Amino acid sequence: MFEKLLIANRGEIAVRVMATARRLGIRTVAVHSEADRNALHVRTADEAVLIGPAAVAESYLKAAAILDAARRTGAQAIHPGYGFLSENPEFVEAVEAAGLVFVGPPASAIRAMGLKDAAKRLMERAGVPVVPGYHGADQDPAMLAAEADRVGYPVLIKARAGGGGKGMRLVERPVDFAHALEGARREGQASFGDPAVLIERYVTAPRHVEMQVFADAHGNVVHLFERDCSLQRRHQKVIEEAPAPGMTPEVREAMGHAAIEAARAIGYRGAGTVEFIADGSVGLRPDGFWFMEMNTRLQVEHPVSEAITGLDFVETQLRVAVGEPLPFRQEDLAIRGHAFEARLYAEDVAKGFLPATGRLEHLSFPEATSFAPGPVRIDSGVVEGDTITPWYDPMIAKVIVHGEDRPSALRALTDTLDRVRVGGTVTNIGFLARLSRQPDFAAGRVDTGLIARDMERLSAEPDAPEDAPLVAALALTGLLAPSEGDDPWSRLRGFRSWGVAEVRVPLVHEGQGTTVSFGLTADGTVVSDGAAVSVRRDGDAVAVGRDGRNTSLVAVARHGKAMLFGGGASSTYHLLDALDAAGDPSGGGDVIAAPMPGVVTGLLVAVGDAVAAGDPMVVLEAMKMEHTLRAPRDGVVAEVLVEVGRQVEDGDVLVTLEPTVDD
Repeated sequence: MFEKLLIANRGEIAVRVMATARRLGIRTVAVHSEADRNALHVRTADEAVLIGPAAVAESYLKAAAILDAARRTGAQAIHPGYGFLSENPEFVEAVEAAGLVFVGPPASAIRAMGLKDAAKRLMERAGVPVVPGYHGADQDPAMLAAEADRVGYPVLIKARAGGGGKGMRLVERPVDFAHALEGARREGQASFGDPAVLIERYVTAPRHVEMQVFADAHGNVVHLFERDCSLQRRHQKVIEEAPAPGMTPEVREAMGHAAIEAARAIGYRGAGTVEFIADGSVGLRPDGFWFMEMNTRLQVEHPVSEAITGLDFVETQLRVAVGEPLPFRQEDLAIRGHAFEARLYAEDVAKGFLPATGRLEHLSFPEATSFAPGPVRIDSGVVEGDTITPWYDPMIAKVIVHGEDRPSALRALTDTLDRVRVGGTVTNIGFLARLSRQPDFAAGRVDTGLIARDMERLSAEPDAPEDAPLVAALALTGLLAPSEGDDPWSRLRGFRSWGVAEVRVPLVHEGQGTTVSFGLTADGTVVSDGAAVSVRRDGDAVAVGRDGRNTSLVAVARHGKAMLFGGGASSTYHLLDALDAAGDPSGGGDVIAAPMPGVVTGLLVAVGDAVAAGDPMVVLEAMKMEHTLRAPRDGVVAEVLVEVGRQVEDGDVLVTLEPTVDD
């Protein structure tokens, strides 16, 4: 086995590979960009080498820098993870030319599957079922239109070098073909440098079912059963599961045989995934699935297959890479239970799943292990305190659950998603929680159009609980903090000997200011709107009751921010310091705060300027888009608390207005 392994990747997959390497006694080398200087994968590795600036083209895609890092550290092998250079045959050849081992398939296998049209012709010759269509080299528009007529509408136009839905168009009528072809070619050229396309019959209720395969250098090839990846948004996977719902032994045998033959046809070695499309409208049948493509690497969703087989795929990759035969035969493998994986991202669902950034001020998962078997497993490349930057994929974690059957695994998924807590950035956790309860998904009736059909309900954010501001104010004033030991004085926060002490707490929420007022009696009872309010605390969980309604939230207060979780949603309230805000922000009239993390690119006002409601004041760039923040009312600028070029976080106060004066 290797003594030292370089991981040519970042984030959760780099940390995941390091976990197996450490267990096997292999020292690890991380490579990193300047933006990732303090990233978790860097802190986890035995050694780390800086390879370039933040941009991936100048760091994680620089083969020469990665090879130089391997040479300087004495690494004997390179694991590519997924993405970046993992399916680049030139990189594989460069690794081998440097006398190192590439943990993955040979360059010839990657090339064979690199172009969809050539791969499908190869699969046809190998006897693997392929979706009816045109996969030839002739790209004349008139000829392609004629092929679409032959295949029969609706058809899919696909960029032959495509992936992730780029360069793909659904065409339902011949009259729309020319326009769709032009768009697919343009996108294929922009994304992959290749405008060529192929034509396929469109399956009306498509299911995405893929087979995990492993091959060694001794001619042994096996499949490790299937995964269903049909829950997709714009061709991006959201929740994956194994095994596929509705799968029969006959279909599994046929699909597994096809996947093995596909791997044999290209002389494969290592871990790979053969992706099939099936017609969900008629159920899974031995003659109702077709080859789509092969991913010549480890998949993002490999943990669900590890869960149902009990195997460590990275360990098997490493053993195959050093020339060992596969440690199992097909008859040794069996499915154990059911598993799901949900991808947790920093993204704003309400804004069309716009990627988000921010510092992870709170991050917790329920009773989870990392990179190890168990009912709940979390694979993540970040920890609390880390920052999601705009430079890379905004994945926070993969939430993996395992149960004895699909219903029990699904219950574990919904329960786990409900208890994930992320503060400091917006996430898709509420969307995932609602999706896990979607009736068709719960019943196993899945296809790739399920999310789109129910998007309005799935993306609808729940209203914030009515007493959320009160809970935030109580948390930020320390009234919800647990008592410290048996010290009686720690329970006298807000004490007065008689009457009701009035407490006013100025807050900022989603860029708007508000003041929460409540009373506190001598015995510690909270009074709001003239009535007593019951407040019960159990750890971070807070229950507020009044007028027959109850609000239950988890409240975490840190650094002047209260992060509230509950009902599949989260929100953040910032304590407004009077010295910073220059006045009471009641009603949101005096404060201009950042509605999201970003960089200040324009300041349009100065102290003393008179502004009218709606006047532009600050320009904020977030995720490569500019947002103009405007005056909430007529007034005079009291303070400008930022400068151009400054990075700000969600809720940071940027500008304040002089407080209004009552006549």
